[in-house]
Order: sequence, then structure tokens, then C-alpha cells
Amino acid sequence: MTITFLGTGTSQGVPVIACNCEVCTSTDKRDKRLRTSIMIESGDKTVVIDSGPDFRYQMLREHVQHLDAIVFTHEHKDHVAGLDDVRAFNYKQNAPIDVYATTRVQEALKREFAYIFAEFKYPGIPQINMHTIDLKPFDIGSIHLIPIEVMHYKLPVLGFRIGDFTYITDAKTVSETEVEKLKGTKTLVINSLQTQSHISHFTLDEALSFARLIGAEKTYFTHMSHRIGLHSVVSQQLPQGIELAYDGLKIEI
Repeated sequence: MTITFLGTGTSQGVPVIACNCEVCTSTDKRDKRLRTSIMIESGDKTVVIDSGPDFRYQMLREHVQHLDAIVFTHEHKDHVAGLDDVRAFNYKQNAPIDVYATTRVQEALKREFAYIFAEFKYPGIPQINMHTIDLKPFDIGSIHLIPIEVMHYKLPVLGFRIGDFTYITDAKTVSETEVEKLKGTKTLVINSLQTQSHISHFTLDEALSFARLIGAEKTYFTHMSHRIGLHSVVSQQLPQGIELAYDGLKIEI
């Protein structure tokens, strides 16, 4: 199974267009972070977790020719705004795209993309099949997903465990019950927004503490703002087995 980091960045912090910091002006491609998302490719399915505003470009950049499903972690704009662009896959595959989301996230999608759910289906609008998920495990083809609930300040957000791989974004706290689900994780992906304190995201130090708690063989940090610093500099400060992810990185699990 192949995991591709489609994006490892965030909308948090100063917009790039208004920032002349060393990260935003860096020529290192690892510092060019689009909104956070991953793609999972197994033998029979291609699944994306979250489709943010950069979804279309991410699909083009990775030359994705087929998409089976999108799974949403939560309803914030930087994770759902690209849903409209599934219409290209509708056209190519002549089929709807399966979408997996909690009831709360579905209500947000209906507000944001009312035309998709309208009784009158305007020609050419995105075609989706909605599937309701909660904390119970579910399957997409051969991909078995175990939801992990984390708290994004006061908003519940879903992470997912797939075999020995766990993906969590937008976490600030994780209950002991949910941490239990992570035992035995060999590859962990966790958000690490910046070095400064933040109300709803792990800081770099908090992400390091969480990584030590889980004890995975390999940990990757994602959902990073420019405030975390240059990839080349921060990487040298991290313990063995912990790395900053970057857009386009592929790993095998």
C-alpha cells in the first residue's frame, strides 16, 4: 500500500502572499506546503483523505487517473473546499465518487455545496455517493479504516488507522481511550503546526511528546505552517525516527 502526502501545510498563520519570511521565500521544494491531505493506493482502490482548496492541483501534480473515494476528517474549509473538483473524475469514470463523512460533516457539506445536494441536479455538477461514518471501523475495498477521535480545541476530528499506519491531523488533545487504538502503530503521521503555543493544534514540542507516547518506528509531522521553520533546519533538530513530511513524499506501508 502506498501513501502519498498530497499536502503538508495549512491555512493557519500569515498568508504567503503577505509574508516575506525565509520559509515563504525558500527555494527548497519541501518548504512549499499545500493544504494537508494524503492519498492511499492499495491493490484495488485509490482513496484521498480530505480534499482542500488545493485538491485539483494535487491530483494533477500526482497524475492521478482514477479516484474511488474521499474520506473527510472534519468540515473546516482547508479540508473540504476542493470537493467540487471530483467532477473531473465523474466525467472520466462515468460514475459518482464515494464520500465518507460523519453526519455533522455532511451537514456542513450540504451548506457549502448546496447545489450538489439539490433536488434539481444541474448538468455537470459533482456526483457523489454519501456514506455515513462514526467511530466504528469501515472498509473501502481492501482498505480497513479504524476512526480515531481527536479534539481540535472543542471540535471532534477523525484520524484513521490503517493496519500499522495511523494518520491524525488537526489534533490538540487525544483521550486515553483513543490513544489505546494507536498501540502497535509502526508509522504515525501527526500534525505539528508551529513552535509557538496554539489553541487548537499540536505545537512542535507537543507533537514530539505525542510521538514519544505512541512510540512508532517512524513518525512524520504534517499540517505545518511557515512558522515551524525551514524543512532543512528543523529536520536536523528532530530525534531519530521522526521527520517532517513534505508534499509529494511517498511511503510504503
